[in-house]
Amino acid sequence: MINTVQISPAWQDYFNHPRGALLGIISAAYNLGAICALPFVPYVNDTFGRRWAIFLGSWIMVVGSLVQAFSISAAMYVVARWILGFGIPFCIIAGSSLMGELAYPKERPIMTSLFNALYFVGALVAAGVSFGTQHLHSDWAWRIPSLLQAGPSMLQIIFIFFIPESPRFLISKDKREEAYRILVHYHAEGNSQSDFALAEMAQIESTIRLELQSSQRSWFDMVSTPGMRKRVVIGSFLGLFTQWSGNTLISYYLSDLLQLIGYTDPNFKGKLNVGLNSWNLVNAVCISLLVRRFPRRVMYLTCATALLCCYVGWTVAMQQFLEKHSQVAAKITIFFIFLYQPCYNIGYNALTYTFLVELFPFAQRARGITIFQFFGRGAGFFTTFVNPIGLREISWRWLITYCCWLSFEIVFIYLLFPETYGRTLEELAFLFETDTRAEEVRQRVEKQLQSELGAFDFDLDKGSVYRRSDTPLVPRVQADGQATIPTADTVGGREGRQQNLQ
Repeated sequence: MINTVQISPAWQDYFNHPRGALLGIISAAYNLGAICALPFVPYVNDTFGRRWAIFLGSWIMVVGSLVQAFSISAAMYVVARWILGFGIPFCIIAGSSLMGELAYPKERPIMTSLFNALYFVGALVAAGVSFGTQHLHSDWAWRIPSLLQAGPSMLQIIFIFFIPESPRFLISKDKREEAYRILVHYHAEGNSQSDFALAEMAQIESTIRLELQSSQRSWFDMVSTPGMRKRVVIGSFLGLFTQWSGNTLISYYLSDLLQLIGYTDPNFKGKLNVGLNSWNLVNAVCISLLVRRFPRRVMYLTCATALLCCYVGWTVAMQQFLEKHSQVAAKITIFFIFLYQPCYNIGYNALTYTFLVELFPFAQRARGITIFQFFGRGAGFFTTFVNPIGLREISWRWLITYCCWLSFEIVFIYLLFPETYGRTLEELAFLFETDTRAEEVRQRVEKQLQSELGAFDFDLDKGSVYRRSDTPLVPRVQADGQATIPTADTVGGREGRQQNLQ
């Protein structure tokens, strides 16, 4: 939003063409508000549920949109941006958790990837509306887009309680029957006797009970074990990577970048911004639909390496234009801006919330994503504040700092990022822990299924439950990394079909 209104001459005139620190704080106030909200988000999520957190955050953003639309000074505009930022973490953290915990296991990676990719629907609408209103010769050229920013939040307020609550949250609150009804309805097509739903319920229950036995549901849990400390380090740096990879330059200061390479026409800037967001939406959605086909580490390493190559080429092109006034270099710069988008979306867009939901166990998931948000918002606040200063003071050389940081990202991902591909959320709950806890969960699942379904054989070595027909019920990770739940009978309306849980 802030990127698109900067293109508007009416916005520039009203706020007296903000530059440097003032422009930085106008952009960065959004992230500052988000940072201030983060201590409260896990409490609301874990106490009242995912839906109420989204409901609360949406109302806060409606208030922020109204204040922004009717701002009469730069200070009031900054406050409005802060309010908007305060509301967004409630929705993002609860929304990503809800999608990951509610989705059918086979479809979970795609759903959580689309969660982030569909950001570009909003970005495209904002770019299109702002481009359409920038021809108005009044303050409404930027007030109308600000007012319309309340629209998506109002839709969430109206429809959020038509969406079911997370079954895992309900189980954590001892609402077993309600959780099972949701699993039956959405994962077994209404068949309450579905073996798939029974097996999934048993696995979720056993895992969450074991997690809660050793959890205080406090911030201390995040550093209480070596496994959790490693998760926190990875989540924290992932937050930095999503904001310090050079994306904030394009997201917040596209107008200034185009100005540097000689493109000053607001009409051209508006068209390019709409085209860029359209391109983003197409490639981000396509990448999200492919996340089940590639391991997470491969995608992240490809992303960081491609971003480094883009930034090196971009830096050279800008240097050639600014020092030798090469028009070809200016066009190449625009090419690299467009090339940057799919490279970024491969990892830091498509995989971010997929990976975070897989990285943190249920009991610590809200706090884990909150830590990611804290470092991401902090990094975003810093970069949005210093980017205009860096561009003004050292011009194209500012891009070299991103080249150095991207090199570090490649090393960090290679050394520390775990592979989470091809496993269920319950298996990933013990990603960094000893096999003892995972084995305890398997035994509990087997005991529960034996008491409920009786006619099953058990294979403790494989961690699976079998019918007499040797058909496994409980998720088992195969040698190729695929987790499967095949059944000989109808499983959730999918007769005789293997259920891939990627």
